Amino acid sequence: MTVESTQRWGSTLDSVVVYARGAVCRRLARGSVPPDGRVRVTGLPRSLDPGSLRARVLGAPGVRVTEARVEVEAEPVGTGTPDALRREVERLGDEYAAARGRRDRQLGLIEEVRALRPVPPAPLPEDPHRRTPVDAWLELAEFVQERLTGLHARLVGLEEALRDVEHELALAADRLARASGDAPSAHVETTVCAVVTLDGTGADTGDAEVELELELEYGVPGAVWVPTYRLTHRQGDGSGRLVLRASVAQRTGEDWTGVRIALATADLRRRTDLPRLRSIRIGRRQPAAAPSGWREPPAGLAGLFTGYEAAGPRRATTAAAVGPGSASGPVLPPPPPPPPPQGYGGQWTGLPVPGGPPPEAFGGAMPAPAQPAPLRRGGRPHAGGSFAGAPAAMAPAAPAAPAAPGGAAPAPPPAPAAGPPRPSGAELDYAALVLCGPDEQAARRGRLFPGPGPDIDAVAAEHRRRAEAVAALPLPGQAVRPRESAGSFDHRFDAAARADIPSDGTWHTVTVAEVPVGLRTEYLCVPSVEPTVYATLLLSNATDQALLAGPVEVIVDDEFLLTAALPTLAPGGVRRVGLGAAEGIRVTRRTNLRESTSGLRNNTTVLDHRVHVELANRLARPVTVEVRERVPVTSEPDVRIEERADWTAPEEAPGEGTGHEHHAPGTRVWRLDLPAGATAALDGGYEIRIPTGKALVGGNRRS
Repeated sequence: MTVESTQRWGSTLDSVVVYARGAVCRRLARGSVPPDGRVRVTGLPRSLDPGSLRARVLGAPGVRVTEARVEVEAEPVGTGTPDALRREVERLGDEYAAARGRRDRQLGLIEEVRALRPVPPAPLPEDPHRRTPVDAWLELAEFVQERLTGLHARLVGLEEALRDVEHELALAADRLARASGDAPSAHVETTVCAVVTLDGTGADTGDAEVELELELEYGVPGAVWVPTYRLTHRQGDGSGRLVLRASVAQRTGEDWTGVRIALATADLRRRTDLPRLRSIRIGRRQPAAAPSGWREPPAGLAGLFTGYEAAGPRRATTAAAVGPGSASGPVLPPPPPPPPPQGYGGQWTGLPVPGGPPPEAFGGAMPAPAQPAPLRRGGRPHAGGSFAGAPAAMAPAAPAAPAAPGGAAPAPPPAPAAGPPRPSGAELDYAALVLCGPDEQAARRGRLFPGPGPDIDAVAAEHRRRAEAVAALPLPGQAVRPRESAGSFDHRFDAAARADIPSDGTWHTVTVAEVPVGLRTEYLCVPSVEPTVYATLLLSNATDQALLAGPVEVIVDDEFLLTAALPTLAPGGVRRVGLGAAEGIRVTRRTNLRESTSGLRNNTTVLDHRVHVELANRLARPVTVEVRERVPVTSEPDVRIEERADWTAPEEAPGEGTGHEHHAPGTRVWRLDLPAGATAALDGGYEIRIPTGKALVGGNRRS
């Protein structure tokens, strides 16, 4: 089946799931299935991972996909292909080179004129002393000065023109670098398509073609995302609107136009295979060896080419004509032997068994040879035909190596690995095996070997390398990568509407969904550290989905306030977000220390600390203020601390995201409600009782 005869289906990108690094794309294609059941779906990006291609039929239970392969095609681009950016860069490059050449030539003229110097003739011994012609010297200096003035004036204009062209070239090159990667290259357009073979369509029994819808799924590198938020609320309300947005950047080689976007925190490269625990056996009995996917070649395979060898070497096809009287023309040398396929044990060149499991380690003898597998055209098994593959023992013996100079014996060849052959994944890919012809070496002809696949496409490798560079993009301010904030669990967020994201490698904002959150505004101050009251928001997540860490734009009463950092908020969790200083609330703090002695013999020093805090609410609404103070703690048995205040100890945090914070030992909290325009005073204190012969570290008199 040739490329021209295979029916082509166009495809449309329907949805994309963006992971922490990389994405999984889903394409839909619809068309009529030909009688042979093989179609070619076009439109795939050049950076896709060939091993991730999956295909299935939609809406037809009796039809199944028997094969899906990736193929790369290249064709010259027509002259009418739009490539304005590239042509603009080439044009500006030529203008820059021409402007630079004019500037360099002008610099050369300036140097030539500047090098003009009067050169007096060499005097003869019998000549008398000659006077210097000062007028000629002055005329030459005036000429040089006038000439240099004109040349420098022209040089200024040339340098300005060069700077302008250089600036335009830099802008055009930047636009070309930021342009979509969906555009083809300048001369050759490389396209990637999927060849899908369908079974059960019923088209092979008649002339009528069947209309089907096909779904293709594949993975691509070069896509990243980070969460961002927009919080809107009104003062005094207990709820708000938190809009989850995402900054997405992709350089996958295809534009995502009108697709459904989903965002996931999982890693596409993580392992998904389960560990397998084997039993430990003691004794001579060995467990039965698992089938390795290898089959013995047929006997007498070399005899198939006896007649071909008896015909003699073929006449070489060269540009030089062979004379009519010559017995034979020049013979081309045999092609160099290709490298041995990877994954073999020793020098085996065998045929895997279609449908056999992957190779595993064997502990016993080689399994008995089974019936050889026949081949069909293209190197694929079918009923009837020749066979391919032979173990190392059946391969022709290699010619003896010549003796080393000096009589030294040549090094013996490496011994083949013990045990049965262990084919790798390339040898088990039966559809990619190629049958070697009679012109190959005797050890290869008539046998199957892995052929070139799409992974060797240099254009696709370059596109994948450029796509991976998106992971190095600088993050937006206060943004956190999803793998760092998701923790041990993975989350997925589905966008409510379709979006457009070009393949230009820059950040684009996508609105995902609106999350209902509970809000409560509280004011917090620590006057012993800083006499400033800070506004905070207590966010409670009542949904069953976590909110990842990221920047949040806070809008209060339809006015932008600031951009804060939202921590990771688990389902049902409560976290505090700082909004900055509240200028409408003032706080002052005064302390007083009195030192005295007590006890029967005045053997106890009493340090009486008094704390006075005043609050003033100048806002037009009532507020709730939390004032934090500290009380010293001790582990000495002869030191006592007595508190005299109505403050309370804060609640300790039983878990992450519960709304409670971790506090240092000795923290005390006042909570009070201040009406609009009201003031309040808080008094507290504590006594420290220590033995008279001891003192506090740093001195007793301190606030």
